[in-house]
Amino acid sequence: MRILLQRSDGKEAAWIADFKDLLPDAEIVFWREGEAAAPCDYAVVWQPPAAMLPELGCVKAIFNTGAGVDALLKFGDALPAHVPLVRLDDAGMGVQMAEYVSHAVLRHFRRFDDYEAQGRAGIWQPLPAFDKMDFPVGVLGMGVLGTRVLQALAQFEFPLRGWSRSQKHIDGVACFAGEEGLDAFLRGTRLLVCMLPLTPDTHNLLDRARLSMLLPGAYVINVARGAHLAEPDLLTLIRSGHIAGATLDVFRNEPLPQQHPFWQEPRITITPHISAATLRRESVAQIAAKMRRLHAGEVVAGIVNRSQGY
Repeated sequence: MRILLQRSDGKEAAWIADFKDLLPDAEIVFWREGEAAAPCDYAVVWQPPAAMLPELGCVKAIFNTGAGVDALLKFGDALPAHVPLVRLDDAGMGVQMAEYVSHAVLRHFRRFDDYEAQGRAGIWQPLPAFDKMDFPVGVLGMGVLGTRVLQALAQFEFPLRGWSRSQKHIDGVACFAGEEGLDAFLRGTRLLVCMLPLTPDTHNLLDRARLSMLLPGAYVINVARGAHLAEPDLLTLIRSGHIAGATLDVFRNEPLPQQHPFWQEPRITITPHISAATLRRESVAQIAAKMRRLHAGEVVAGIVNRSQGY
């Protein structure tokens, strides 16, 4: 077995070592632009450049070292259509997402930002508590990671809502689906968590019209992709008071430019795309197991439906 590895982050040595450990009989070839690689069975990539596309057409499957595949699908018809594209199912990201989102939900619900501001001002003053039953939490996207987040939030006894492209059922969650269910989902949500894959249908999904549907005093958490959110519209609604604030981990331009107005808005909490890092060892183990199955002619989970974008 020959594996073509590409990384855009300069951390290829550790990935090569893990693949050699878990697939000792495999030959690992690191892709470098301008150097022709010998024919390989599989490719393992992260944000590959367009220059790599011709070599991706010669493999049996392309493994993406992340849950989101928008960095590959952006190539459109130039991405070889006959080669299966396989994403990570979880590989340790689910628990990280659950930690991040739970923290953001509880921080807002328990008014810890307000107490932090009071603490800096030397003010000792209990604040009125929010009523949990008036605080429904809605998760946009109920895939592997979204479901893991809903399971984590269930223990805190918030009213839970979820939206997905196709109908799903999760115990204890009011589930909505499709274009016809989106407006109803938003109108009953006070704390919105975006966990959608980025596709042409979800690009700019959270614009002024849809964000305005949220219950008054809503709060927004985005851990998916920056392009889901119309950033000027969010600022407008925060300044108007309809939205109380936001916790944002992803942005249209990363790193977030220093002149971006989000930095000056105290009601927006910013983190540098750290809600769920790819865990290398867990990812390599999952990919290696799938390679063995494919090599044996078996079916694997996580093959991307390109028309849906995930």
